[in-house]
Amino acid sequence: MSENHTGDKTHFGYKTVDSKDKEKLVADVFHSVAGRYDLMNDLMSMGVHRLWKRFTLEMSAVRKGQKVLDIAGGTGDLAMKFSEIVGSEGQVILADINDSMLHVGRDKLTDRGAIGNVEYVQANAECLPFADNTFDLITIAFGLRNVTDKDSAIRSMLRVLRPGGRLLILEFSKPRSALLGKAYDAYSFTALPLMGKLVTNDSESYRYLAESIRMHPDQKTLEGMMKDAGFVNTGYHNMTGGVVALHKGIKP
Repeated sequence: MSENHTGDKTHFGYKTVDSKDKEKLVADVFHSVAGRYDLMNDLMSMGVHRLWKRFTLEMSAVRKGQKVLDIAGGTGDLAMKFSEIVGSEGQVILADINDSMLHVGRDKLTDRGAIGNVEYVQANAECLPFADNTFDLITIAFGLRNVTDKDSAIRSMLRVLRPGGRLLILEFSKPRSALLGKAYDAYSFTALPLMGKLVTNDSESYRYLAESIRMHPDQKTLEGMMKDAGFVNTGYHNMTGGVVALHKGIKP
């Protein structure tokens, strides 16, 4: 079970593009929205993204002294909390492929007094620059759908996890009811681009984000991809009627 990346072509929203071009196209989106990213998250989800992230923290089972990698960590919501939990004996790496997002995250965590256990690394999820068996926990929240080759990324995450380590993927998914799906589509393709235009003067980036959600593998497909990569004890929790799902897998 693989996602819809084939050979030299892949999806950028609803468009088909050369795989080699997607990384830059996605980068342009996040360079554009980085400065207002937190504000837009609150507006788009009406604040509910904070509950989704809180549930992710609860499911992480992270403990003092552990090593955590937050991929596509963006503006650092999860990294900040992990930093507090693992303490001075632990380590948190906030990784993002986009330097604009990384700068926003670093500034935000510094302003909030994050203790000196957080490192910032610009990294591509498909080829993570870390040694095998390094991390107790890896999280990727609302980032996997922007990755060109998701299968490679999931295998890369497995490689750098320690045996018994946990991967949590928090991502938009497929609503469970047709009625909710229709309402969600109407909201995504009318309200989101309008909000993007008003708040960031960029409606196209938010149109892409809405399209990228629709092209992302559904719950069962993503769980299958995790199993194919080698994860065990996989499963997922639907939140907000399946609009968002939290996937879990363990490295054997």
